[in-house]
Amino acid sequence: MSQRNYHYTDFITAAFVAILLISNIASTKILSLGWFSFDGGTIIFPLSYIFGDILTEVYGYARSRRVIWTGFAMNLLMVIVFWIVGALPPALDWPFQESFMNILGVVPRIVLASLIAFLFGEFINSYVLAKLKVFTAGKHFWSRAIGSTMVGQFFDTTIFLLIAFAGILPWSLIWIIWVSNYIFKLGTEIILLPVTSRIVRWLKRKEEEDYFDTNTDFNPLKVKI
Repeated sequence: MSQRNYHYTDFITAAFVAILLISNIASTKILSLGWFSFDGGTIIFPLSYIFGDILTEVYGYARSRRVIWTGFAMNLLMVIVFWIVGALPPALDWPFQESFMNILGVVPRIVLASLIAFLFGEFINSYVLAKLKVFTAGKHFWSRAIGSTMVGQFFDTTIFLLIAFAGILPWSLIWIIWVSNYIFKLGTEIILLPVTSRIVRWLKRKEEEDYFDTNTDFNPLKVKI
């Protein structure tokens, strides 16, 4: 990973982590929009893939890998804090313990599904984008962004729903949720692609960086602190 001091990576990292945390909390509500059914976090979660695309495209896979693990660590911290707070006895005059647990209470299976799906989806998205960038010699960003998101979101959505709801919800409902989530996430990527492309071009110019992962070690566990 390049040791250069960039101007905007701190902001992108903070935005990436904020999106993850907000989407996890918003996911406690299930929304219905026409025949689509999806959790509230789906409204903002696709932006994490857009930020992942920006990171990998401009700064390379190694930088993106570090940010992904940062997001994972902050997610885990949030889960631990919510679990501790939920387990501690409430004050005698505080009547909202049940409401707190209904919204922010830790459900181990859901948490496990979310964390595993996040890691697989984000790393696959970053890997595919980095490889396609080298293969296309840096051309056709739009096709790389859409292609990597299609693959990453496929694994993210599938892994989450299988771990979280297999054996609990009917397969017919799981299928509807899968289709709704996948279409919404991919649609968000496509709709915002003109904005993403402009941000990428602007960052490349401002940072004087356009990283190609030609000799990158893609081991997701190899993170330099």
